[in-house]
Amino acid sequence: MKGRIRTVAGISGAVDHADMLAWYDAAMAELDEAVAGCEASGPPGGRYANELFTAGYGDVLVYCPVAGPPVRGRVAPVVLPPVELATTVHHGPHDDIDVTYGRLGAWVVEHALAVGWPIHETYLVGPRDCSDPGAWRTEIGWPIFRLAPR
Repeated sequence: MKGRIRTVAGISGAVDHADMLAWYDAAMAELDEAVAGCEASGPPGGRYANELFTAGYGDVLVYCPVAGPPVRGRVAPVVLPPVELATTVHHGPHDDIDVTYGRLGAWVVEHALAVGWPIHETYLVGPRDCSDPGAWRTEIGWPIFRLAPR
């Protein structure tokens, strides 16, 4: 999937992996409050530096695509550059999302060249939308350079 340039309302920071869930929850709550009343142009998402997983500490960005991203507290407009991603959708709670990541990673190794850019997640349906974990859907995007034409 090839992306396009877009500007979103985002919060970024360098985060310790052990603190990731608490940081994410606080950042998304702050984003929700800041973009209340703004017209959404897509589902929320995040970008996660590889170092977060390999070194236990790395840069994280969570965002909400909205018209006219506000500046408020930690929330600021962020330009997301286009990137080519290999994608898959994880169904259900995140307890076993690492399995979906592993399957996507195996596909990337076989069909494309992985690049060292941040991993993307798009929260199609999540705990902020639905209390039933079985209904959650998270799109995972792995940055790639395609080795063969489509």
